[in-house]
Amino acid sequence: MTAFTVWKFEDLAGADHAFRVLKDAASDGLVKIVDHAVMTWPEDAEQPKLDHGHDDPKRGAGWGALWGILGGALFAIPLIGAGVGVAIGVLAKTTQGTGISKEDLMRIRTELKPGNSALFLVTEQGNLDALGERFRMNDYKLIHTNLTEAERQVLLETFGG
Repeated sequence: MTAFTVWKFEDLAGADHAFRVLKDAASDGLVKIVDHAVMTWPEDAEQPKLDHGHDDPKRGAGWGALWGILGGALFAIPLIGAGVGVAIGVLAKTTQGTGISKEDLMRIRTELKPGNSALFLVTEQGNLDALGERFRMNDYKLIHTNLTEAERQVLLETFGG
């Protein structure tokens, strides 16, 4: 199954570090990375910066469009004001079929703040037990996944996010 997850880190280097751990795990056959993006939001920046990985050129193009929406338009929307709901609703229309709802977009938008980083990840064939052994990091949180509730619970138990 293809899993889409968004992980928030309390520092600017956390998401990049987590991706390096995952990339090593992929080299060892523990997970297949379909695509990823790392977002960093320096304290003095108005918006976050998003670096798209282009991991699987055949399948990554569609996800690349999503990264563009998440990295650009989503964070251009102010957190307060009358237009927030409408703007998020318009973005939700563009993410239909990805498993990302209007509520998910709002959660991603409100969870990520200056000083944070995030790892947007699309994976397949993950060996959760082996991956969990490699992740001994602090200050990270799962803020979105397209997994079922049972799969989500296994993921949280394994990674403690």
